[in-house]
Amino acid sequence: MLPTTEFALLRRIATEQSANRAPSLVAAVVRDGEIVWSGARGTVGGGDTPDDDTQYRLGSITKSIVAAEVLRLRDEGKLDLNDALDKHVPGTALGGQTVAQLLSHTGGITAESPGSWWERSEGGDWAALDASLGADEIKLRPGSRFHYSNVGYGVLGELIARLRGTSWLDALRTGILNPLGMTRTSPHPEGKHADGFAVHPFADVLLPEPSPDAGAMAPAGQLWATVRDLATWTAFVGGRTGEVLRPETVAEMREMAAVDDGDAWTVGYGLGFQVLRHNGRRLAGHTGSMPGFLATTLIDPATQTGALAMTNTTSGVAILSLVVDLLTIADDYEPRLPPEWRPSEVAPELLALTGLWHWGPTPYHLRVLPGGWLDLSPAGGSGRASRFRPQEDGTWIGLDGYYTGETLRAVKNTDGVVTHLDLATFVFTRTPYDPAAPVPGGVDPKGWRIG
Repeated sequence: MLPTTEFALLRRIATEQSANRAPSLVAAVVRDGEIVWSGARGTVGGGDTPDDDTQYRLGSITKSIVAAEVLRLRDEGKLDLNDALDKHVPGTALGGQTVAQLLSHTGGITAESPGSWWERSEGGDWAALDASLGADEIKLRPGSRFHYSNVGYGVLGELIARLRGTSWLDALRTGILNPLGMTRTSPHPEGKHADGFAVHPFADVLLPEPSPDAGAMAPAGQLWATVRDLATWTAFVGGRTGEVLRPETVAEMREMAAVDDGDAWTVGYGLGFQVLRHNGRRLAGHTGSMPGFLATTLIDPATQTGALAMTNTTSGVAILSLVVDLLTIADDYEPRLPPEWRPSEVAPELLALTGLWHWGPTPYHLRVLPGGWLDLSPAGGSGRASRFRPQEDGTWIGLDGYYTGETLRAVKNTDGVVTHLDLATFVFTRTPYDPAAPVPGGVDPKGWRIG
């Protein structure tokens, strides 16, 4: 990046590390899948400066990777998101909760596992966790609201293990981490790493924090990673998924499923990703905290600019605000240039569909997008607009807006000429209420008149 941009980014992390007394802090900006800037402040391991290959604990960012494996299982047909847990992990007190509710923290389950606080305690196996979960650990009506649950992701770890026939961790390594090249992501520190500390609130001294194995609760926050690996994951959240998941599946994970902060929402949760709205932008990623560590990754899928930060302190660093600022600085100082427009091949039958259509008296414009996609938008600019992806059977499926998931069909007469569009029972015609088309309810035979 430009020297002015790099200095602004460095100054931001330097201010955060100094003002909030972090033993060390590392950060990076990711654009188009690559690290375009990284920086570090403070020291780890006897005075060494951390770098892009120094491991920090990710905390709850682990949940996003676990969620991706659950969506891989869904895409492979091994489960449905509406399945009750009891279908795959029978016999638990949480058997009525659906997979989607566990992913989105809407199952009403207790936030923390019963017993000693799991983040600072040696964890037991699944049998021990299951035995501790009674019906009284369901605190809210399932589906009624967002209630963050670490327990829910411990349960999802067991779900993965049952369906993969291996540990949740081995499933993540095989299906996600290794294919993405995230070889420095592990359940315990390996090689160069930062030790976790608590910083005394009234003196500049440190207290080492424990980092035990969380056992069955490990899917909620066990993993460690480096700047490089977390940058790869940041790009994944933005849609650069390699062969691990389809980009549209990751886009589904980014869709807000539950609001976390009231009516005019700025923070919500999808299927394993936190979703934020900031100054007109929609960001996705996850925060993480464990005793001795804080971490955050966010990306704007629209600009493909993301940012991440990790620090080895229990509290004090405003890690989420820091990452939002890094992302904003990068795009404000060096805004992404739009790609050059170039003409592309369009099949004649698609070209014939373009132009003006009407839903009743309301005019719409149909445009062809690259790849044979269609864009159907009100001519006036406001209303129900959606993009549609072509299907093998000659129809299109809605990708966003009101018509998400709905099927668009171009209906032809016996001569092979398209007479109208059928979209979820809505009929679009070339002229308003075309009497030659099967308009629901029919068209008054007297036609248009003054009253």
